[in-house]
Amino acid sequence: MNGADTAWIIVATALVLFMTLPGLALFYGGLVRARNVLSVFMQCYAIACLMSILWLAFGYSIAFGPGETGYWGGLDKMFLNGVTADSLSGTLPEVLFFAFQMTFAIITPALIVGAYVERVGFAFVLTFSGLWMLLCYAPVVHWIWGGGIMSDGGIFGETGVRDFAGGIVVHETAGLAALILAIFLGPRKNRHTPPHNPGYVVIGAAMLWVGWFGFNGGSQLAADGGAAMALTVTHISAAAASLSWAFWEKVKYGKASVVGLVTGTIAGLASITPASGFVGPVEALIIGGVAGILCQELVNLVRNKLQIDDTLDVFAVHGVGGIFGTIMIAVFGEGAWVAQLGALAVVGVFTTVVTIALIKIVGAFTSLRVDPETETNGLDISVHGERAYDMTS
Repeated sequence: MNGADTAWIIVATALVLFMTLPGLALFYGGLVRARNVLSVFMQCYAIACLMSILWLAFGYSIAFGPGETGYWGGLDKMFLNGVTADSLSGTLPEVLFFAFQMTFAIITPALIVGAYVERVGFAFVLTFSGLWMLLCYAPVVHWIWGGGIMSDGGIFGETGVRDFAGGIVVHETAGLAALILAIFLGPRKNRHTPPHNPGYVVIGAAMLWVGWFGFNGGSQLAADGGAAMALTVTHISAAAASLSWAFWEKVKYGKASVVGLVTGTIAGLASITPASGFVGPVEALIIGGVAGILCQELVNLVRNKLQIDDTLDVFAVHGVGGIFGTIMIAVFGEGAWVAQLGALAVVGVFTTVVTIALIKIVGAFTSLRVDPETETNGLDISVHGERAYDMTS
């Protein structure tokens, strides 16, 4: 065990959890109507709790167990069977590696929340999220990070896919699942209500930015120069994408919005995530600068031209950002084209099939969408019996 590595990953684990609670909850919560903000908080918080238990029970074993097929890790490490305080994973206590990866298993299904807010059934959220994490996310983790079929020597040859912190594992899977769910749900009754609290959005985005240092820097799994470089390029990409998004808004619409600025931040963070362990500051500047414009154009494509109500633009920002960053690894010569594109294709097809199957199966037992009256009145009071703001007290 290395004490410095252990201390850094303890901090990084806390930072990644901070991304979901409260960062993502505030970012998403500020973007919805006032009558739905508590439902967003509830969904993010409950997903964090449920994914923690499921990761302990089965997820960690499926993702990082000693499976010999390359397709899944098996169930030998269910409930951390055989893992003690003295067990090591590299230079880290294995229980810390488990906890760090658990925070990734929390935020990935939580990202999908942004696609279905304001109209989804709470029972569906929990059931779908739990099964999706175990049957879609965890196997993909094993394929890419757990020594599975897409790692070095796997189906793509000697040089496997390069995905430092989750462009494919986190952002492509969550983005595609979000898009598919949005299509199955159909649009909200009122798609054009502005964000009820842009202040929440800015605070949440700022928390995500800070937390992303643990997300990307922690993925080095060591306290060294690689972690420092990953942290630095993460920051540069976020800054560049924020400005390019705002600039492009100004060019197209005559005004740059604060919600647009911070959405650009998230686009830059998602785009640098897979590449953060392989590129330097100049490459990060390019990735971020392009991502701010690219993701904004995809928002317009999905929302206005395709008329898909991916409510908070999960696919256009996270999905497209992660895919773009994964491709840029090959552009800059840090990964093999066949591996980068092949992994995107295989994981894309797998995610699509599993997501559609789970929507059908879970939807047969619980309502996918709330009734029109509940949607009109808001999920806060109708589903959870609470209001975020009591103006009479």
